[in-house]
Amino acid sequence: MIIQFQKLTLKNYKSHRDLVVEFGDLTKISGDNGKGKSSILEAISWTLYGTDALGSKMDPTPIGYDFDEVKAELLLSVDEKQVLLGRGLAKGKAKYWINEVPSKATEFDGLVHSLFDKDLFLSLFNPGYFPSLHWESQRKLILQYVTAPANKEVFSHLPAAQADKLADLVKKHSLADLEKIHRDNKNKQDKAYIAAQSRTKTLREQLDGLPKVGMDIDEVTTKIAELDGQITETERLTNSAAETNAKYTSLLSQINALKEQISASAAKWPELRDEPIQDTCRTCRQALQAEAVQAVTEDKERRVKAYREQHAALVAKWKEAEAQLASLEYIDVSEQLEKIRSLEQEKQPLLDVIKAYARREQLEDQIEQAKAAEAETLVSRNESVFILDAIKAFQAKEAELQATKVQDLFTTLSIRLFKQNKGDGEIKPDFEIEMDGKPYRKLSLSESIRAGLELRDVLSQQSGIVAPCFVDNAESITRFTQPVGQLIICRVVAGQDLKIETEVEAK
Repeated sequence: MIIQFQKLTLKNYKSHRDLVVEFGDLTKISGDNGKGKSSILEAISWTLYGTDALGSKMDPTPIGYDFDEVKAELLLSVDEKQVLLGRGLAKGKAKYWINEVPSKATEFDGLVHSLFDKDLFLSLFNPGYFPSLHWESQRKLILQYVTAPANKEVFSHLPAAQADKLADLVKKHSLADLEKIHRDNKNKQDKAYIAAQSRTKTLREQLDGLPKVGMDIDEVTTKIAELDGQITETERLTNSAAETNAKYTSLLSQINALKEQISASAAKWPELRDEPIQDTCRTCRQALQAEAVQAVTEDKERRVKAYREQHAALVAKWKEAEAQLASLEYIDVSEQLEKIRSLEQEKQPLLDVIKAYARREQLEDQIEQAKAAEAETLVSRNESVFILDAIKAFQAKEAELQATKVQDLFTTLSIRLFKQNKGDGEIKPDFEIEMDGKPYRKLSLSESIRAGLELRDVLSQQSGIVAPCFVDNAESITRFTQPVGQLIICRVVAGQDLKIETEVEAK
């Protein structure tokens, strides 16, 4: 793209009541201080963007004379297609024109934006604009037209192990995502490794705190089996005696109960035996008939018979129980019970040995598991550390290769694109312009102009855009390389009024 200025028309713009500037391939503007030379530079950026040549807001209204309207018009061509742009102020309100047709701000700004990028255009137009940007914007603008080295190129400069690992991983994730994944995993595994070490240490302390097993575990197991056999046999004998003793006790209880029942039955006999046979009615006292007396007599005989049968049955049960009891003998098992207690006491220390042995085995198994988890965690952590180191090496080499590509664009300037953290060695984006070892901020006026010209020419070559270049304070430099595109130079000449000279190169 070739951008050329053809004519700038100013009306009531700062000190210029009515000024027309015709531009050629070389336009020279000279005059004493205060004659409005720099206003011409500002008027171009104000027409396009409403700012000065450094992108800052400005007030173009004149001081010292009355005016009705401020207006600036710039006739320019973009790839030989002409467009006339105008911006004005009337009663504090902005006005816009496109090819002399009044337009809205959005329409005007949209057209300018479609023609060229603001930061790029102002960097090409004003050599002092690019250094005034924030370093991140400077860096972005320079790198916008410089392709980063391909992964394959960077891999070729890395150790084989790192290159092969990253080449395989980037098939699935970007390097940025890989760095996030493995930084997160490393942090997680660092914590997990500390926790695993702590668990292993705790288990070892528990193991060391257990009493030593001074007996052969097989002998202990055999001895317990022997004692269990003796206890079982003794319990068999006591269980058998318990059955006999339970039967003996039950019979004894039954006999005592029968004795009480027989005694109670015997106490009822005299009353029944001596009960008289009544021959008169208990109610009317009249003599009973023979049949009635006979019935009373028979009733008593029946009750006597029932009593004797019931009493005889109780006596028979008692005698039977007595006979059964006589055939049994109560067995004293206190000796067997004492033996069982003694055997259990002898077995307990052996059981404690078995328990301690089992706990020791359990702890030893847990320690092995903890050590395995510790080792597994360490493998995962070290894998992430290796990948992060490989990414860091990749970034450093990529930065080096990219910096070389950018540096090759310049002849006198040095450009720093990255810086390395002192603490962790991490490569961070950065941007610094230097000339002869001095940072741009410390350059003299003439040095800063020359640096700005070289920067804008690199941007012009890389972007493919040829735009006019305005060099202010040109009297401060005795030599500089002719920039690409139209050149507008501004010089201070003491005692001289504003003078504009135009040169056109022969075609």
